[in-house]
Amino acid sequence: MSMEKANQVTAAAIIKNMEKRNFSGVYCATKEEALQKALSYIEKGSVVSWGGSMSAAEIGLIDAVKNSGQYEAVDRSAAKNYEEQRQIYAKAVLADTYIMSTNAITLEGELINIDGSGNRVGCLSYGPRQVILVVGMNKVVSTVEEGVHRTRSKASCPNTIRLGLKTPCSITGHCGECYGDSSICSHLLITRRCGQKDRIKIILVGEDLGY
Repeated sequence: MSMEKANQVTAAAIIKNMEKRNFSGVYCATKEEALQKALSYIEKGSVVSWGGSMSAAEIGLIDAVKNSGQYEAVDRSAAKNYEEQRQIYAKAVLADTYIMSTNAITLEGELINIDGSGNRVGCLSYGPRQVILVVGMNKVVSTVEEGVHRTRSKASCPNTIRLGLKTPCSITGHCGECYGDSSICSHLLITRRCGQKDRIKIILVGEDLGY
């Protein structure tokens, strides 16, 4: 069985399990297909924000939202200080669309995320009218426990290095159970279902994306 076919089969099983959790799921074989699918969910002229997502950036979704002139983009990188950041985060909570990925997704369709400030997991839980997740098949795990391990062993380390943070994992390459101000592992969220049907839309992509 080719990897492409294996991804299709695995994704189909996950999407079926998503349905009982009130998630909307779809599989796209390529980045290009995923970008077009994501854009089809976003109404022109609507308010759009996003969390720190390498996956969404890698398919070109963040640039498409920021540069097309067709959306009101709420971009946290525009903040010049902490107070401006608070205001932008507040606007993101009321956005029409919030874009992110997930640190891991189980075969049963559960989402596992670890966050530093909590803005990303906060918007996933409540606020924006819809949340679009772009998820490479490299993030699929068997269990929640495996997902938590993945977030701490494979996702957090490269993220701290990307952000230039001095944490134990950025130096040693593995989790050091740190409690310092630079820790990006403050909040652990397991999302087992969506309270509002189809509010959370998950695009599984048949390529490796993000960390």
